[in-house]
Amino acid sequence: MAGRNRWGQHAALLLAILAMLPGCAALLPRQTGIDRRLAALPRDGLALGGPVTIRWNDHLVPWIEAASDADLAFALGLVHGHLRGTQIALLRMVARGRLAEIAGPLATDIDHALRILDFGRAAPAIERGWPAGTRAFVGSFLAGLNHALLRGPRPPESGLLGLRREPLTTADLLAIGRLAGTDINWLAWFSLLAERGTPGFARRWQRTLEAGAGTTMPANGEQAALGALLQGLSRSGSNAVAIAPSRSASGAALLASDPHLGLSLPNLWMLVGMRSPSFHLVGMMVPGLPIVGLGRNPDVAWGGTNLRAASSDLFDVSRLPPEAFSGTEVTIRQRLWFSARRRVRLTPHGPVVTDSPVVPGRPGEAIALRWAGHEPADEVTALLRAARARSGAEFRESFSGFAVSPQNMLYADRHGTIGRVTAAVLPSRAGFPQADPVLDAQDPAATAPWRRLWDARDLPWLENPPEGVLASANEHPALWAEDPPPLGWFFSDGDRVARLRTLALARPKLTPADLATMQRDTVAPKAAALAAGLLRRLEALPGGAPEPGLLAPLRGWDGDYAEASRAALVFELLLARLVPALQPEGGGRGPETGWNFLTTFLLRDLDALPPERREAVLRRAVAEAVPAATQYRDWGEVHRLRAAHWLVNLPVLGRAFVLGTWPVGGSRETPMKSGHGLVTGPHEVTFGSMARQVSDMADPDSNWFVLFGGQDGWLGSAAFADQVPLWREGRSIRMPLHPATVAAEFPRVTVLRP
Repeated sequence: MAGRNRWGQHAALLLAILAMLPGCAALLPRQTGIDRRLAALPRDGLALGGPVTIRWNDHLVPWIEAASDADLAFALGLVHGHLRGTQIALLRMVARGRLAEIAGPLATDIDHALRILDFGRAAPAIERGWPAGTRAFVGSFLAGLNHALLRGPRPPESGLLGLRREPLTTADLLAIGRLAGTDINWLAWFSLLAERGTPGFARRWQRTLEAGAGTTMPANGEQAALGALLQGLSRSGSNAVAIAPSRSASGAALLASDPHLGLSLPNLWMLVGMRSPSFHLVGMMVPGLPIVGLGRNPDVAWGGTNLRAASSDLFDVSRLPPEAFSGTEVTIRQRLWFSARRRVRLTPHGPVVTDSPVVPGRPGEAIALRWAGHEPADEVTALLRAARARSGAEFRESFSGFAVSPQNMLYADRHGTIGRVTAAVLPSRAGFPQADPVLDAQDPAATAPWRRLWDARDLPWLENPPEGVLASANEHPALWAEDPPPLGWFFSDGDRVARLRTLALARPKLTPADLATMQRDTVAPKAAALAAGLLRRLEALPGGAPEPGLLAPLRGWDGDYAEASRAALVFELLLARLVPALQPEGGGRGPETGWNFLTTFLLRDLDALPPERREAVLRRAVAEAVPAATQYRDWGEVHRLRAAHWLVNLPVLGRAFVLGTWPVGGSRETPMKSGHGLVTGPHEVTFGSMARQVSDMADPDSNWFVLFGGQDGWLGSAAFADQVPLWREGRSIRMPLHPATVAAEFPRVTVLRP
């Protein structure tokens, strides 16, 4: 028996090695220049009506010119597939709950959760409702995309991951779009479900509501993995600023936008310029989707931030009659192992999420998720209309059918109008439950809001504020809208939007360079206030503050998390010792470590302690911070920016995919967001500002974009990470609209022929 066990272990190891052999090229990818990558673009058997010209700049950014919209869509799909084919295939695997086909049984429970969430559930109804123009554009885009996926060269990592050539379907495309629209509230809810009814839950939930806490990352393995996937791929952050002509040096409106997403490579955006009879614009596209999320045409520039609205509700369906449930068994294929079967149940209030072990609930309780992303709303048509808008009013009206993820869309038009529109489909709630996030499915008052859904026509919007500045950073709607309806539970702390407004109003006239500088700002005003509060309490201790040399940098600190800041380092080292002492049940993890909790409760919790206990906590925090503060010089020495392919997450082999690490400024809620948890020493930023856009409506050529990473997803490509130096140095790539400028700055030419 022992011999057979050893043979089984050896056989498993041999199978694993054999499975990896086709992907060895990914470990030592061949260095590939721009011209070689362009030469590899598929050009035979193209389903085009006429020739299409693609101009490329030195960063492999395409500018596509086509005589018909259908040919433009085909060429866009071809470019997406060529530059980001593997990334698109992986987005499909996540959206469809097929990760176990790559990772084997380790991912089966995550796949089960993804199958329950079913990002493609509404796809058939959405497709049936498409206008003819949308249907034709998407069809041509998919034809071009699949031509590249099925006939183009195989990416180096395909063998490593066991990816097969497989065409993308319309349903896949829509599922990827809905994956990007994930409701960020899920992560907080899923981490709390099992605690409902336990001692301490009521207090924790009330603190969560008071803090208005944002996204929380669960601590346990599979739930954390699911949370990392959803947070990293969904549009959960961002800044945007619109400036009126009265405050612009050029006399025309300005717009700046920088989305916040996961910082792994390749970037979750790609840069594209395009012109056809209906479309003339530059901007950022999500790989695999035929829409421009942030961009500029001759008449309108636009960007946006996640609204962080609650586009979902949880319902307790435990007491519904059996006939209210419908179910099916799904087959989950597992790499190097047998297929698994799992149950998926549906109710009138959505899928039963607690059927997945990744979303644990209380024993005997079934919780369903009702989500606007399961409704047949139409983001594709909305964004195709927005791309063709000729005024701010037309742009705003485009979003009547836009559902997820809920967005604050900011715009600036050629006539000088600046504005913002709430782009979302939400239940018409009168309010939110205060005692429990789970609603009773048998309560008519709880289910009624889903019978009347709001969209952009019903939700707040604003144009041309008197001060000439609009800023958005995932803030509570009450900060800009008068008496807004109940939209959500959790929003950003407000630090970023306050800082952006301060910077925008500090100058009488702003230039595009000023907006680019704002995007790289590393000041958190509430950090300065919190540090000053801590310092006062330390200095009030008997005998004065301990370790005065350590605390000296905090005196007068303005909250700047610059790379060279000593104060930022000391402040964060103190926080990392104080939070676990004040909330020991959290173990230094979970929502209590979030910025909203720190700014709301840290000083209050300290002051609530008996004086002797407070003194002991403060003295111990300072004493425990001394060793790290002695070892490290400044914030940049511990706060590190890592450029790495997402294959870095592979066990054993992952470090081969790290391109470099550098010191970086910023923090959780600085305009240049570089997220992190509690800081005890060196750590790597994995979420934050990962793309930038600035446009000046005075000149169609005045548009600048940059990605953290590069345009090409091909391992070894010269354009894989060539924009990282630009991003780090505050430089960018001009994306013009005038044909003569495009010809001059995009000198490489590819002609696609039918």
